[in-house]
Amino acid sequence: MHKQTLSFQAEVKQILHLVTHSLYSNKEIFLRELVSNASDACDKLRFEALNNNGLYEDQPNLEVRVSFDPEARTVTISDNGIGMSAEEATAHLGTIAKSGTREFMARLEGDQKKDAALIGQFGVGFYSGFIVADRITVESRRAGLSPEEGVRWSSEGAGEFEVEAITKEKRGTDVTLHLREGEEEFLSTWRLKSIIGKYSDHISLPILMRKETWDAEKKEQVTTDEWETVNKAAALWTRSKSDVTDAEYKEFYKQLSYDSEPPLAYTHNRVEGRTEYTQLLYIPSKAPFDLWNRDKRGGVKLYVKRVFIMDDAEALMPVYLRFVKGVIDSADLPLNVSRELLQESRDVKAIREGSTKRVLSMLEDLAENQKEQYAKFWEQFGAVIKEGIGEDHANQERLAKLLRFASTQADSDVSFADYVSRMKEGQEAIYYITAETLAAAKNSPQLEIFRKKGLEVLLLADRVDEWMLSHLVEFDGKPLQSVAKGAVDLGKLQDEEEKKHAEEAAEAFKPVLEKLKAALKDRAKDVRVTTRLVESPACIVVEEGDMSAHLARLLKQAGQQAPKSQPILEVNAEHPLVKKLEADEARFDDLAHLLFDQAWLAEGGQLDNPAEHVQRVTRLLSE
Repeated sequence: MHKQTLSFQAEVKQILHLVTHSLYSNKEIFLRELVSNASDACDKLRFEALNNNGLYEDQPNLEVRVSFDPEARTVTISDNGIGMSAEEATAHLGTIAKSGTREFMARLEGDQKKDAALIGQFGVGFYSGFIVADRITVESRRAGLSPEEGVRWSSEGAGEFEVEAITKEKRGTDVTLHLREGEEEFLSTWRLKSIIGKYSDHISLPILMRKETWDAEKKEQVTTDEWETVNKAAALWTRSKSDVTDAEYKEFYKQLSYDSEPPLAYTHNRVEGRTEYTQLLYIPSKAPFDLWNRDKRGGVKLYVKRVFIMDDAEALMPVYLRFVKGVIDSADLPLNVSRELLQESRDVKAIREGSTKRVLSMLEDLAENQKEQYAKFWEQFGAVIKEGIGEDHANQERLAKLLRFASTQADSDVSFADYVSRMKEGQEAIYYITAETLAAAKNSPQLEIFRKKGLEVLLLADRVDEWMLSHLVEFDGKPLQSVAKGAVDLGKLQDEEEKKHAEEAAEAFKPVLEKLKAALKDRAKDVRVTTRLVESPACIVVEEGDMSAHLARLLKQAGQQAPKSQPILEVNAEHPLVKKLEADEARFDDLAHLLFDQAWLAEGGQLDNPAEHVQRVTRLLSE
């Protein structure tokens, strides 16, 4: 192949512009990214060699080498991993197939002061070399190809790159950075060693650098031809917990997740028994931008006997725990395990169940002993945990104890246990209301009788709440009851005099009810006297088994067909506006529809015919 000059993909050009002009803080991260890429290339060779041992050629020991040349002002990261063919070099280094690229660019463009910690999160780590280099040269040969099939790729990080054929005796890849003016700090053994120790110590492959020795004549450190390992070369999760510091755990999390924030909690365990595996699992402190994309593969990294198998092994963690980061290293799974095999394996099922329980234990510990930390977790991930109520029946009871809500007595952090401990004597149910916003729930007229009686009501405003409640019907033997469904039966909390008064009011109001039913026959399934209103004239409710109006609206917004059903109008016979109905025969129909419209709007609904409503209000005001 003769030398070719090719253009970068448009997205790459944008990224390179941002990298060279914006990422000026934490420049050292380039070495983390390039060493990580080199380690990945070795992992890929080890994996492919399972079926073709000849790929090792005459180099069975995988390693990464880091060197520098002060005179040429270059830093080189070399590996003897899988390598690249000419086609792969053009494809991998000239284009980006990651869906998160635009999000990455938007984040950087939104805040020029963002440091380079973001760069690895979107699969664009190679380009971080241009933070410190004005030219990068890559020489590579894919394992299994002849020495004459090597390739040289080079670019100054502008709009183009060059590719040409070379002869490369050894397989693998050499990435050489030609440093910009002012980046001399990286031409130092001590500096490069410290960066490797900080970011790449956990990598299980040896990372080698040339040894330095003291030259008495020159009175300075000089580089020798001897190579030494500068990282611990032991995967962090394989080490004993007593040998790993809290700082090391947190630093490993940052490398694993590309998160600049430390984790909220972590757990490191070796599980022995029928299935043997090691788990190192982290709970992030902040939700990722794509948390709500359930189709995105989430999950932990899977290793088998310390051999990297795959990222995002979603079969090892339920979907509702898709925010968990970490590593699971199995001693039992086959090295050639596939995603399809993961779905069917009994060992994987055991790992999944064990890891789920371990994460729930972490959350329970936070909730019990670090309430402020748990409140932060709930703010970020609470709505996702609610998905587990319907998806993980085996752990539903544990998950229910982790749920937190706002209520009429507290703005947040109310657990079911808190609610039950405050229940009134004689109260038999846990009351709740769902709405589109917390403000709408808090100001609903359906809460009036509960406020009068001093009864606490949970306020639910997450989109997932309605779905969750279809799977959770009780807690600790106490049924969950919506204040907006069915007739209000406060049982022992309502004295005999109140019941008698309500019955008498309903009987006296019967003629008006019949007229209201006739006037609203196309809009309301029934009209009845309420026992739940104190100050408002009317409210909308549904039958116990019917879909709530809130859920019907959510389905409609999602483009799904909600079953057609009419609501029930409950009216407060003591309210002046309702009493006006009895005395105002001429305006009865207008007042009846106005009463329904007001109740529907208060519940969060939208009117089918707003113009008709406005005309009715205008007519009544003018009269």
